Amino acid sequence: MGVEETIRGAFSEARDYKKTWDDYNKRVASGEKNLVPPRRDLRLEPLVEVLEGKRYVHSHCYREDEILMLLRVAKEFGFKVRTFQHVLEGYKVADELAAAGVGASTFSDWWAYKVEAYDAIPYNAALMTRRGVVVSINSDDAEEATHLNQEAAKSMKFGGLSHDEALKLVTLNPAIQLGIDKRAGSIDVGKDADLAIYNHDPLSAYAVVQKTLIDGRVYFDRQRDIAERSEREKEKKALIDKFKKSAEKKPEETKPDATVPIGQKPGEKKPEEKKPEGKKPEEKPKPPQDSVSSAGPRSASSSIDFGGAQ
Repeated sequence: MGVEETIRGAFSEARDYKKTWDDYNKRVASGEKNLVPPRRDLRLEPLVEVLEGKRYVHSHCYREDEILMLLRVAKEFGFKVRTFQHVLEGYKVADELAAAGVGASTFSDWWAYKVEAYDAIPYNAALMTRRGVVVSINSDDAEEATHLNQEAAKSMKFGGLSHDEALKLVTLNPAIQLGIDKRAGSIDVGKDADLAIYNHDPLSAYAVVQKTLIDGRVYFDRQRDIAERSEREKEKKALIDKFKKSAEKKPEETKPDATVPIGQKPGEKKPEEKKPEGKKPEEKPKPPQDSVSSAGPRSASSSIDFGGAQ
């Protein structure tokens, strides 16, 4: 409930902020002069872009209740959620996702690794696909991102997707979710030539990338890479040897002797320090001499006379 109210509060502010600017722009367009523009709020401007449909919303989630919550908030404020990320309980609300036209980017077979993932199942991607949701497979991990083709293939085992349906999970469908499907995601005339060429079916566990092209330029060639490995090893060894030789020739740096004062050369006799002349103690005034009473000198044990009493 707190998360929902926080989101609603933010979009309420953004809606009011947008209205303030809309009113100002309307008055400027009508010819009014000497108007003071509203103060810009950089925190709210991205949310205004969401309300205007200029900025896509990709929302992190796990459970069905939070998925439905954000769908309600989006409907209330008139914006669209582009994609739910992780969406591990998406299979429970697949019809609602499809009706809202929301994509789902999920894991292939991660489940029960924390409380909100307890109801996750490996059939999630296939079940949402069957209900009409545009689904993609994500990694959430730097290492797993290198073999998403194999992660997508798992949906053929868990859910029975066809070969092409599984391949779309890591090609065309993610491009659709990101809004770049006119440029990437499939091999079509006019699109960017961003390609990965394998030696086997891309969904095979034995598939190894042979070439990678970006905008038609070869950025990786496996055969060339293998041929150049020996040269790179020689270059690496030469650099290491060069570094070792330079380290041997470099004289050892001697640390300064902490016992030698700054500015004094080692072995130089330390000049005698003149002791500051001490001040002579001021002569204290001598105590007054006791007057001799009629009874003779006062003894050390006698008391002081206060008002005549002893």
